[in-house]
Amino acid sequence: MTDLFTVDGTTLRWRGDGETLVVEPWGRDSVRVRSALGDVVDADWALLVPDPAAHAEVTITVDGATATLANGRIRVVATASSGRDWQTGALAHDCRLAFHDADGRLLFSEVASGGALKVRSRTYRPLPGGGARAELALSAPVDEHLAGMGQYQQDLVDLKGATFELAHRNSQASVPFVLSSAGYGFLWHNPAIGRATFGSNRTEWSAESCRQLDYWVTAGATPAAITARYAEATGHAPMMPEHGMGFWQCKLRYTHQEELLEVAREHTRRGLPLDVIVADFFHWPHMGDYRFEDEFWPDPAAMVAELDAMGVELMVSVWPQVSLESENFAEMSRRNLLVRSNRGIDVQMWFGGPSRFVDVTNPEARELLWDRCREGYAQHGIRLFWLDEAEPEYGVYDYDAYRYHAGQGVEVGNLYPQAFSRAFHDGLIAEGEESVVNLVRCAWAGSQRYGALVWSGDIHSDFPTLRRQIVAGVHMGVAGIPWFTTDIGGFGGGRTDDPDFHELLVRWFQVGTFLPVMRLHGDRGPAREVHATDGTPRQPTGAGNELWSFGPAVYEVLERYVHLREDLRDYTRELMAAAHTDGQPVMRGLFHEFPDDPVGWTVADEYLYGPSLLVAPVLEAGATTRRVYLPDGATWTSLVSGEVHDGGRWVEVDAPLSVLPVFARDGALPHLVGRLPAA
Repeated sequence: MTDLFTVDGTTLRWRGDGETLVVEPWGRDSVRVRSALGDVVDADWALLVPDPAAHAEVTITVDGATATLANGRIRVVATASSGRDWQTGALAHDCRLAFHDADGRLLFSEVASGGALKVRSRTYRPLPGGGARAELALSAPVDEHLAGMGQYQQDLVDLKGATFELAHRNSQASVPFVLSSAGYGFLWHNPAIGRATFGSNRTEWSAESCRQLDYWVTAGATPAAITARYAEATGHAPMMPEHGMGFWQCKLRYTHQEELLEVAREHTRRGLPLDVIVADFFHWPHMGDYRFEDEFWPDPAAMVAELDAMGVELMVSVWPQVSLESENFAEMSRRNLLVRSNRGIDVQMWFGGPSRFVDVTNPEARELLWDRCREGYAQHGIRLFWLDEAEPEYGVYDYDAYRYHAGQGVEVGNLYPQAFSRAFHDGLIAEGEESVVNLVRCAWAGSQRYGALVWSGDIHSDFPTLRRQIVAGVHMGVAGIPWFTTDIGGFGGGRTDDPDFHELLVRWFQVGTFLPVMRLHGDRGPAREVHATDGTPRQPTGAGNELWSFGPAVYEVLERYVHLREDLRDYTRELMAAAHTDGQPVMRGLFHEFPDDPVGWTVADEYLYGPSLLVAPVLEAGATTRRVYLPDGATWTSLVSGEVHDGGRWVEVDAPLSVLPVFARDGALPHLVGRLPAA
């Protein structure tokens, strides 16, 4: 039995029945597990190579059929077995893993065989052409609470009992990291299309096609400790630039240079703060041209210079679609820089005409994409990019229909948004930028290190959708993406002349004031047609979407909150620094700061903006009051009234349309008391 395990430095290896299982330390208090039919391979999908100094105290002990790897707060116990299968008569080999904290408490384990049940914890079903459908089955505490997994359009705070598609869609970003109240964090280090299920009886992870099972585990006493280790493993977000702290203005869409500039000038005339203004899609001649259309945007450099004089940055929209009519299509097609369809006519999207997607998993495609954007945008002084359709948004989400430079779509498809962000991050860094931030519609594990600011996609304009964005932002933060925002007011369905939408917009604007980035965007009705001077049509534009577009009563409220965002700038900067240095979310569930308060794991309509501010938005039409839970272990001061409440209880507060209930923890930020609009 002494040869069941092999120890090579700090790596533990087991082999049997054609499988290789490798367990090794991967950062402080953390381990990486890989298993394959054959030999495991190196894959740098999201995990970074750890600092060897973090493993100075790692120990591995082997005692017959049991081996233990200890690394800081985590212990992995591997139990091997070999013997005759009494039903088949064949010699069988097996190894199961269990994960403990430093005190010996079991965190979770791979499922047991169940004796005659013959349950496997790691399963491979080989596929034609190589690879396999793989599954991992785990036993986890039935009473644990779970958070993370990225952005799904739902209002679940506790993910225990839920199941998730591991795939990206417009308004869905699958980031397969989950944090448990039991004291561990788990990353499914696999970009394949698949599924995760957190049942009361077992946890299951599956990949439709992969070369190996690959997962990373860390142990920590608090959510803050776990998220810090996860950031060390997958990368820290850059420090948010100063223009990320304030207000961003956007609409669908500014049709020409003078229209955009006039909005910025009006902000200046009115004394309204403005950090960023956005030139949305179809400012280009054809999808994939990566430059301004001359008739509508005759002098981009002069536009950027005027905005700069007002202290405003210009962000431009870049889509990964390349029209068959684009000036870049022939070269990109010839050089194999576009995503390929496995069957049928090779068109992947039809919005704006037939097109294909840039294959950003190919380093050459990333380089060419940035080169074209440098020529079309960066040379004019533009350093902010809005990376739309980053899932990518196929016309039909048949993931097995597409293949990339990095592999088949079902095997590596979830990597796409990370690689899209990387193309612009690496390009901007090469141009001398130190802190990169780009707005992107999707993300995967590790996207944060490429300056990904994720927004929640083309969501509808209604109160239930607003409620879901609160939960989405919390889970994105847990999943390691600290920069999150939404289209204030929702993307589609709002009209500038609708009083019901005015109410929704005000409530959403209040939430946006306390998001990592405050950005007003949406496709407002009624729409307006756009034509070139020769009469040919262009994409339409929505109605006005500026603070003054909804009437004086709405403007009065929005004006006060946009100035409040400026009052928060110093505090927001502190939160961004904590995200950068310690991997802490900016937008946090109550459980993040108060993990021992069980109610904090269940509240879906409140959140913490950093450690010190509890935000309790009104998320129902017509409501003028709401119940607020104040976590146990702190006192809470209303920034509206100045009233102080003990924690660990619910309070009923007034919240007429102009009022957003916000509470400061233990007397923090006293200068903000009374600064929030009151009735």
